[in-house]
Amino acid sequence: MIILAKHAGYCFGVRRAIQMAMENASPERPIYAAGPLIHNRHVIAELAEHGVVTAERPEEIPAGATVIIRAHGVTPDVLRSLLEKNCVILDATCPYVAKIHRIVTNESGEGRTVLIFGKRGHPEVDGIAARCSEAVVVENEDELRENLQKIADRPVSVVCQTTFQKENCVKFVNIVKNTCKLPRIFDTICKATELRQSEAQFLAERSDFAVVIGDPSSSNSRNLYALCRERCVQTQFIQDVSELDRSVLKESAQGFVTAGASTPDRIIKEVYWTMTDEIKTNSAESFEELLEQSLKTLHTGEKVTGVVTAINATDITVDLGVKQAGYIDFDQLSDDPNFVVADNIHVGDEIEATVIRVNDVEGWISLSKKRLDAVKNWEVLEAAVESKEPMEGVIIDQNKGGVVALVKGIRVFIPASQTGLPREASFDPLMKTTQKLRIMEVNTQRKRVVGSIKALANEARKEAQAKIWETIEVGKKYHGVVKSFTTYGAFVDIGGVDGMVHISELAWNRVKHPSDVLEIGQEVEVYVIALDPEKRKISLGYRKAEDNPWTKFINTYHVGDVASVKIVKFMPFGAFAEVLPGVDGLIHISQIADRRIGKPEEVLQIGQQVDAKIIGIDEEKQKISLSIRALLEPQAAPAEEPVEEEPEEETPSAE
Repeated sequence: MIILAKHAGYCFGVRRAIQMAMENASPERPIYAAGPLIHNRHVIAELAEHGVVTAERPEEIPAGATVIIRAHGVTPDVLRSLLEKNCVILDATCPYVAKIHRIVTNESGEGRTVLIFGKRGHPEVDGIAARCSEAVVVENEDELRENLQKIADRPVSVVCQTTFQKENCVKFVNIVKNTCKLPRIFDTICKATELRQSEAQFLAERSDFAVVIGDPSSSNSRNLYALCRERCVQTQFIQDVSELDRSVLKESAQGFVTAGASTPDRIIKEVYWTMTDEIKTNSAESFEELLEQSLKTLHTGEKVTGVVTAINATDITVDLGVKQAGYIDFDQLSDDPNFVVADNIHVGDEIEATVIRVNDVEGWISLSKKRLDAVKNWEVLEAAVESKEPMEGVIIDQNKGGVVALVKGIRVFIPASQTGLPREASFDPLMKTTQKLRIMEVNTQRKRVVGSIKALANEARKEAQAKIWETIEVGKKYHGVVKSFTTYGAFVDIGGVDGMVHISELAWNRVKHPSDVLEIGQEVEVYVIALDPEKRKISLGYRKAEDNPWTKFINTYHVGDVASVKIVKFMPFGAFAEVLPGVDGLIHISQIADRRIGKPEEVLQIGQQVDAKIIGIDEEKQKISLSIRALLEPQAAPAEEPVEEEPEEETPSAE
């Protein structure tokens, strides 16, 4: 019995390139291909007869010619040289390859090293590597390990040649993950290649012989042969029926036929019929029957997956693998008012949608992505009620009862009591903001969803509080936000827990009110100075030790130094003068002048700047004694006098 693989022959990208060439060329009006359009000599010969001239180098293409870019793509240099010659470009680059070009351009633009799994020198790999500032191509495990030793400490992004063996890709990716720090892995193997390889692997393990049809220059055909040969010893690799070894064909044997992505249907058909005729069996399905299965008709409401092949003015074209073309109008892509097609949809992307209309007469299928997304999203919200998974939504509307958030395209009502705002507060601050919320109730029949911002915020706050109380200790620093003021200090949220900064801990100088130093909502750095776990009270400090003016004074001045000071206050026993901001010293009335005076103001004025000698420092009490007289009559003034004691209630603090 012989089985014909369902995924044998042309892939979408190859079929598209050939169709584009045939539609634009003729013997009377030839066009040029920048390199072999696909890797199959039979097809290249047929295209040549139809007027497609294969040019190995850009220099062979005349100026102004029409040029078709092959399915493997070309390097930017080749494309640039063609444009400089005013050539008309027909881009038949496979959408999957074009997608890799976008990926590596972005990754390389971020300064990342691009690691490419593929065949060195293959035109597809050359085109990918040419779009990178730094690219490393590896073909086997030994090359991978050798190169990883050189680039393991760099940011690495990984892509694969579209026809790379899937099982090798998985193995290589695991090696990269175990070697590199946070690599970015992109799955770029063509889905048609994956299906072809997985099907061939399955059949080869269960067959007595296998036949792989393809051109020796075709990378995907060679990979397909290698994969089958590992699992089935009797595997042939042929270009056409003339190379078929018929000796393995026996009536009792089980075999299968598959083909690379660039193998034309007629060659597959010829090989398959020859084999089935040879063993004279009627049990095998005909090529036409298998082909017809691939051209099935879809039905309204059916979920489908396809590949974006074109982005038009009002819709996108999707290849569904059936005989009709699929289209999605822009208004059927998303319910998100901020959805931008160019940012979210690209040629080569896989896309899921729902069939909303089938027109067999004109050969097209109308699709809707947003309808399928809506069904999925309702399921996601229903699941979120049970799982309590936080959701994210944008507040888009408000009414007297609350606000409305758009979550995954679905309107979610948030009652006023669940917004987290104070009663009677305006909802305006929430409008057009993104909020995390808990889904509390979902009624799919009534299309009603209720959410809560407050519930999630409370849970987060409780978790944060528990975490803080587990780790908090005196001296630990926190980044906090000023929440409120009292006459004696400020409350600061340090991540779910409020602590009190006493007014005396706000600054080194005297503060009348906390608002003189801080603002509500201000972000501050604070540290713990005292704890009461039982009463859940935390005392915080805000002023920094390095800003202590007394420390600055001690590090700057010594007894005997002369300082320029400013008179700030008079007392019956003398005058207080500012030595540094926050540090005052006392000039005793006996040290103001070289004669006896009745009051300090007889000689001095508030705000007056005078020179004074430091004649005493009491570090324990942080008090300073100054003398003007010592500078007027240095011979009569003592070198050092004890710090004068004055009434505590009348003496300004050195702070």
